[in-house]
Amino acid sequence: MTTMPEARQEQSRGSNGTIPGPSLFAGIVLLVSGPLSILVGVTGIARDHLFSVAGYAYSFSLTSWGWIHLVVGVILVVAGVGVLGGRSWGRLMGVTMAAISLGTQFMYLPHYPAWAISVMVLDVLILWALTRFNA
Repeated sequence: MTTMPEARQEQSRGSNGTIPGPSLFAGIVLLVSGPLSILVGVTGIARDHLFSVAGYAYSFSLTSWGWIHLVVGVILVVAGVGVLGGRSWGRLMGVTMAAISLGTQFMYLPHYPAWAISVMVLDVLILWALTRFNA
């Protein structure tokens, strides 16, 4: 008979102990999206004048955006490690943080549209892969 933590572990992994394809995909994309957000965050913190937008509704300073992206990126990496480790908390954290990242990228869109749209696509793919029924 399996205990509760072992039962949760079995839900995250296949019968042979491997991670199902969508979860593997999501974990890898989380480990790509996280460092990309970290890089944007460091750039925003180090060079506040690099990106500029006048008259924008979400008018945080770029240093603030930098810190937001840095924190979101670090948590995305932690979620990716959790998903690849087959942890149930990793899946929940991955879905939550991909949704938060999607929102922050949408608000960041006027500052750097090509980057924001690219990361938004990654976030949608993460959400799709982690919320599949058989993932």
